[in-house]
Amino acid sequence: MRLFIAIKFNDEIKNALISMQEQLKRANIRGNYTKPENLHLTLAFIGEYGEPGRVLDTLEQVRFRSFELSLSGVGSFGKLWWAGLSASVELHNAAAQIRHLLADADIPFDKKKFSPHITLIREPTKPALPATEVPDAKMTVTEIALMRSERGRNGMIYTEVGTVSCQ
Repeated sequence: MRLFIAIKFNDEIKNALISMQEQLKRANIRGNYTKPENLHLTLAFIGEYGEPGRVLDTLEQVRFRSFELSLSGVGSFGKLWWAGLSASVELHNAAAQIRHLLADADIPFDKKKFSPHITLIREPTKPALPATEVPDAKMTVTEIALMRSERGRNGMIYTEVGTVSCQ
């Protein structure tokens, strides 16, 4: 079972991200766009792991207060274009705490440095990300989700396994 820990978005952020994707489509950029239902912020990628209950038990130990997220900027990692977020100490602290708890529980995860981004498109047909308007959108984070990822006929399917709420 392929697992990751994420923040799921409210409609305001999701609609803003869809608007950004539509801007790229109007610029005749084709590629593998993230489906609206799959837009999320990954806090920790676990990968293949057969004990989701153990991961949820570990997540129950996370202590965080609700915090704000807002869209800010765009960028790319090679052939992956993303939307960014305003700097958030609370977000970085939550991600660090999750990763520390996973490590203490010997649950494997990708230890790459946490770099908050929201994937808009993979394998774009143009080499450079054009100027893209970032709508003013925000949300209050009140829970973190454990998600399962499966390959379906029409791409990836993300399913919520469970959530933990803020204190």
